[in-house]
Amino acid sequence: MNTSAARCSAPTQRLRPAAQLLCLFCLAATLCCCAVGPSFTPPKPDVPAQWSPSATKPAEHATSQVSPQRPQTLDWWTTFEDPMLTSLIERCARENLDVREAVLRIEESRAQRSVTAAGLWPSLSANASYAHQRLSTNTPNGAIFGIAGHVPGLPPGVSITNPYDQYQLGLSASWELDLFGRVRRSVEAADADTLSSIENGRDVLISLESDVAQAYIDLRGAQLRRSIVTESLATQRELLDITRQRRDAGLTSDVDVENALSEVHSTEAQLPQLERELTQDINQLSRLMSRPPETLRSELSTARPVPPVPTAVPIGIPGDLARRRPDIRRTEASLHAATARVGVAVADLFPRFTISAAGGYQAQGLSHLIESASRFLNIGPSIDLPLFDAGQRRATIHLQDVRAQEAAIDYARTVLSALQEVENGVAAYTTDQDRRVSLEAASAASREALTLARQRYEGGVTSFIEVLDAERTLQQNELSLAETTTAVSTDLVALYKALGGGWENAPGGADSAPQKSVP
Repeated sequence: MNTSAARCSAPTQRLRPAAQLLCLFCLAATLCCCAVGPSFTPPKPDVPAQWSPSATKPAEHATSQVSPQRPQTLDWWTTFEDPMLTSLIERCARENLDVREAVLRIEESRAQRSVTAAGLWPSLSANASYAHQRLSTNTPNGAIFGIAGHVPGLPPGVSITNPYDQYQLGLSASWELDLFGRVRRSVEAADADTLSSIENGRDVLISLESDVAQAYIDLRGAQLRRSIVTESLATQRELLDITRQRRDAGLTSDVDVENALSEVHSTEAQLPQLERELTQDINQLSRLMSRPPETLRSELSTARPVPPVPTAVPIGIPGDLARRRPDIRRTEASLHAATARVGVAVADLFPRFTISAAGGYQAQGLSHLIESASRFLNIGPSIDLPLFDAGQRRATIHLQDVRAQEAAIDYARTVLSALQEVENGVAAYTTDQDRRVSLEAASAASREALTLARQRYEGGVTSFIEVLDAERTLQQNELSLAETTTAVSTDLVALYKALGGGWENAPGGADSAPQKSVP
């Protein structure tokens, strides 16, 4: 239902309606402090006060201990003390396409927020037009228009002809008074969406840093395993020469030679697989840096040790996660946006008040356009009151309320997942360290056993099978040790990712706060 107040065009009557309109503006400004719908209250994460005892107790054989001290997650990759790893992460953070896309999405959210916030302010536009019109004389309006054209005593410059010209130059303004907070709730939701985009950008950056570190550590692990296989291959070829010499001297048979040759070929078969892993890791790092495959080959082809872990890894307390992890903060922002949209839907139940005004000059001839007699003015408020919509608005409120409940569940689920990731990360980190200690002892024993087996074989005390078994055991233990050493460093990367660190220096404004909700 639309109603309009009295229009005023006579010069003597313009001051009074203008004063009334000013009073109406003041009243609207007073009432605009009301916003219907639920107000958002940040949820309290359901987290324990401390980590489980198994996560924080000192590991028996671990050289790197986990502690509940305040975590230092800023630039966590520097704890590995590997300049190449630091360089790769910093370059990828600047050049990665996913990060750049996330920054653009932040800008998109901010632009959408500005679009929404513009509804709080009046709109003003200027217009100029020219029209040449002819009315049909076979219609009532056209017939009356033709008869009036012969009326004498018209003002100078005014003629009633058919067709006729009309020039117009004017301004128009409109302002919807946000009495019940529909626009302000929309701006609140847009602010929360912007914050969600910022947190999503931070989450993308954390995932990128973790992926770079894991690919780099895997590359160094593959290089370590390749060096072990190469060393084993040299040992096996030496054993092959020894068996051939003993066969030529009549001290052994061709069976030992063939067994030694088979072992050499079996070890050689492992090298192509390792080379494939190296190529895949280099290409993965190139992709994360938004470069073509093989771009980083020259930088990374030289073998280097697996980045060592620090002696202490503080992880803080569970309550820190909700304040630090971007995925938890993102789901909280999504819950905020969903709650605000409930208020938008509720506000649609209430009337909408709009004040509009239009004025300017109209004339038949361009020469008479800018004259006092050519002025026109149209100003007044209107109200739009919803009466019947077959339950559409009520259903929309219910829809937004259900979405808010879903967002609350998503928040709780994200918090639980974060707790699980940290606990699992700590468990993997400590148990793999214990496994590494055992494998170090096993490798040392296997190396000593191979030395003794070779001495016994060369002395004719034992068969060549014992030497082969000792060599296989040594190779297996050393490869397992290399894999576990790689796993320990990779576990620490996963733990840092679970703690939610590394986004503090996000590029492209991803670490900045959103704008204020209401001007």
